Amino acid sequence: MCGIVGVISKAPVNQLIYDALLLLQHRGQDAAGIVTAGPDAKGTKFFMHKARGMVRDVFRTRDMRGLPGTVGLGQVRYPTAGNAYNEEEAQPFYVNAPFGLVLVHNGNLTNAHALRTELFAIDRRHLNTDSDTEVLLNVVAHELEQAARDRPLTPGEIFKAVGAVHRRIKGSYAVVCLIAGHGVLAFRDPFGIRPLCLGEVDGPQGKGAMVASESVALEGTGHRFVRDVAPGEALFIDLEGRVHAQQCAANPQLMPCVFEYVYLARPDSVIDGISVYQARLNMGETLAQRLISTMPPSEIDVVIPIPESSRPSAMQLAQKIGKPYREGFVKNRYVGRTFIMPGQGERKKSVRQKLNAIGAEFKDRNVLLVDDSIVRGTTSQEIVQMAREAGARKVFLASAAPPVRYPNVYGIDMPTKGELIAHDRSIEEIRSFIGADALIYQDMAAMRKAVGSLNPRLDGFEASCFDGHYITGDVTAADFDAIAQQRSLQLEEDGDFSSRLALQHAEG
Repeated sequence: MCGIVGVISKAPVNQLIYDALLLLQHRGQDAAGIVTAGPDAKGTKFFMHKARGMVRDVFRTRDMRGLPGTVGLGQVRYPTAGNAYNEEEAQPFYVNAPFGLVLVHNGNLTNAHALRTELFAIDRRHLNTDSDTEVLLNVVAHELEQAARDRPLTPGEIFKAVGAVHRRIKGSYAVVCLIAGHGVLAFRDPFGIRPLCLGEVDGPQGKGAMVASESVALEGTGHRFVRDVAPGEALFIDLEGRVHAQQCAANPQLMPCVFEYVYLARPDSVIDGISVYQARLNMGETLAQRLISTMPPSEIDVVIPIPESSRPSAMQLAQKIGKPYREGFVKNRYVGRTFIMPGQGERKKSVRQKLNAIGAEFKDRNVLLVDDSIVRGTTSQEIVQMAREAGARKVFLASAAPPVRYPNVYGIDMPTKGELIAHDRSIEEIRSFIGADALIYQDMAAMRKAVGSLNPRLDGFEASCFDGHYITGDVTAADFDAIAQQRSLQLEEDGDFSSRLALQHAEG
């Protein structure tokens, strides 16, 4: 999960991209980057700044001054492939041929390893990082070079290249690519797993366009939401702001990641015609029905959400069962999301830095805590314990999502079975581990209906972390073994890096 944005304007875009990235900060807090093109009219010179950290920390005034131009891209990174601590793997990525390309990517390629071999042995391209985004960039570069060999680069040639890219790569990908002197290319994988949408603006100096991961980035920067990019579709926005579009995949299907609605996206976004907020309200209603069939609501005194994503579901559940809704936890907004911290130790340590209980809402009450999902279980365990320490008589826990039983390979950080509390465990075993008096999960079919009913045009959902079905059809058991091995090595590196940081801090 990352946040990406691309802009064509008649005015400088550095501040516009910065503002869009702030609106997408929830999608990645590890690194941020911006590239602009200009200031010459043809936009053939790139200016880039990227580094580890959040948007407000990465970009200072001097950095913004070094990003002139009226065309640009930006990304906030949440790493699921490559090295989380390597600044070289922050996006955007650049390659100088053909034309000069800069690319940002949200998703995860499932055949990146095979593509690396092809790129070196057949395409004669060299890769310098472990990032699958660099793989994707070089595939795009090769196919653009083939499509436009000995002829001018037209939208038709660009779309031909994207069709070839679709045939070569597997996995999830929403992509924005800046082609020097030509414009911005944006495309989405044939299943539409990761989101991408288009917005336009009519300014005093002329027409402008923006593509971004979520509609909130468009609306928050003064752009009018036009539509979502269709699965398999490519858009090319030329330097005059004209939008060219073509379907480039053979058999596209609209099957967005259901976890976008459960947790990842902002509630004020609309993705593929579905209000994220309404989807979470609907999940709260179906979760209430599940709870009523599991335990008497009379045993519950108060419903309390675990901030932030679970609030709409918790409010709707409370209304449905006729119990008061209360805010029992105060969130420290200056601590990163525990879900995207690289090591289990860091994740567990940060829970109490991130949340603090309001004792009056817990004391001598039977409390129902509502969370958006339960992934590893360690955070839930800590929060249940916090509720008990705050004086709760009983602590019940409800998850607005079904049990997360399977690894995700499409860009969400749940890659190994051993890290998932629900894998090969019964509900009772999970309840016992977490320490709750009762544990209620959303029903899988109910979740699909709750979200899917908001857009009947959907062909389905990518829901592999819940049902184990990988819609790209290329994921094998051997892939999971390789991912687990890579994950183990990565966690060791993360631990070593954290230890070095702690030592440096102590010595400093």
